[in-house]
Amino acid sequence: MKTTAFLCALSLLSMPALLASTSADAKPGGCLKYGAAGAVAGHYAGHHAVKGAVAGCAAGMWRRHEYKKHMREQKAHEKEMQHTNTAAPTATAPTTTSH
Repeated sequence: MKTTAFLCALSLLSMPALLASTSADAKPGGCLKYGAAGAVAGHYAGHHAVKGAVAGCAAGMWRRHEYKKHMREQKAHEKEMQHTNTAAPTATAPTTTSH
């Protein structure tokens, strides 16, 4: 009994480390990834796997939505900066006056 409790606690404590160990440019998980993690956590937290899966799926969908929104904003900002940097300033020739 103690071994099972220890393994459950160990798996719950190691789950955030596993989820956070993705590469820096990886997209955040969606419904499937977070739903699976929620199901496992819900199962070990009192046999509520379905509730955990639903909550995890909702969290994954929200995270993916926020990621896509951030990427759209970043792309628009980069496009604006590129347009600003490539626009050549209008140079006027110096005027000379002769006396």
